[in-house]
Amino acid sequence: MNLRKYLVVAGVTLFSAIGDTLLSRGMKQVGSISLAHASHVIWAIANPWVAFGILFLLGFFACYMTALSWADLTYVLPATSLGYVFLALIAKYHLHEQITATRWLGILLITAGVGFVAGGSELTHDPKRSARSKHEAVGQPVSLRGDR
Repeated sequence: MNLRKYLVVAGVTLFSAIGDTLLSRGMKQVGSISLAHASHVIWAIANPWVAFGILFLLGFFACYMTALSWADLTYVLPATSLGYVFLALIAKYHLHEQITATRWLGILLITAGVGFVAGGSELTHDPKRSARSKHEAVGQPVSLRGDR
């Protein structure tokens, strides 16, 4: 994986953790809302913390789509799970949440799982996928029977 790809995965991780933190802080200020009342949702979005959280989550979504364009979902999703570590640290030190030993153990297990996934290939080779992409690029019909 090259530096640009590492930066995209890091962007997914950081945008997600920061966006979720900002959203949480804003929603604690807003209080309980109901989807049955659209005005509550609009009022919540007007909160600066919620609005910035949404912007960061849009950044997450853009990076996530970019990562999925060159890597398998089974590689990208676990790699982005490192965000749980950042999220826990931000929640503990910025939101002053109490994180139990059980949660820290869960975060450690997630991190270990990311290590296993990162050791593998970012993209598995699928001849059908390659043929489909090649034909779609030139506007030709796709045949997956192997007779082309």
